[in-house]
Amino acid sequence: MTNFAPIEPETATGEVADLLAQVQKSLGLVPNMTKVMANSPTLLRSYLALSGEAGKGVLKPAVRERLAIATAQLNGCEYCLSAHTYIGANIAKVDAGELGSARAAESSDAHVAALLKLSNAIAGNGGKVDDGELQAARDAGVSDEEIGEVVVNLALNTLTNYFNVLAHVDNDWPAVTL
Repeated sequence: MTNFAPIEPETATGEVADLLAQVQKSLGLVPNMTKVMANSPTLLRSYLALSGEAGKGVLKPAVRERLAIATAQLNGCEYCLSAHTYIGANIAKVDAGELGSARAAESSDAHVAALLKLSNAIAGNGGKVDDGELQAARDAGVSDEEIGEVVVNLALNTLTNYFNVLAHVDNDWPAVTL
C-alpha cells in the first residue's frame, strides 16, 4: 500500500488537475505513479519536464526502455521494472529476450550493450567511470551526445525509482518481480 494518497484526476484542482490532464494527454492514461507524484506539483512538473526532454534526444525509445529496465533492476524498483517492461514490449516493440537481458545491463546489440553497461557503471559508482570503461563505450560506437543522454535517462529513471520505492506506489502494470 502506498505511503501517499493518490490524487485522482476527477478530484484534482488547479495546477494538479492541469498536470494530470497533461499526463492523460501524453500517455493516454494516468498511472498510479503520477497520481502519487501529484501530491507535490513540483515533483510531477519536474518529472514531466525531464521525461519530455529525454524523449527528444537521439536515443531511440527501445534503447531508453532498456536503460530504464537496467536502472530499475539496479535500484530495486519493481514498479518501474514492470512499467518499462510493459512499455518496452508493447510500445517500443523490444523482444522479450532483450527486455530480460536489459535487467543485467546486457544486449545482443553491442552498441546497446555498451550504453547499458555505461549507465550501470555511472550509477554504481556515483558518476566515477574509469577511462577504460568510457573508452569501451566509445569503441562500441557510443557518441558523446549519447553519453550525455545516458546521464539524463539515468537521472530520470533514478528519480522515478527512488520515488516509487519511497512511496510504495501500487503497481498498476503487469507485475515483473525483482
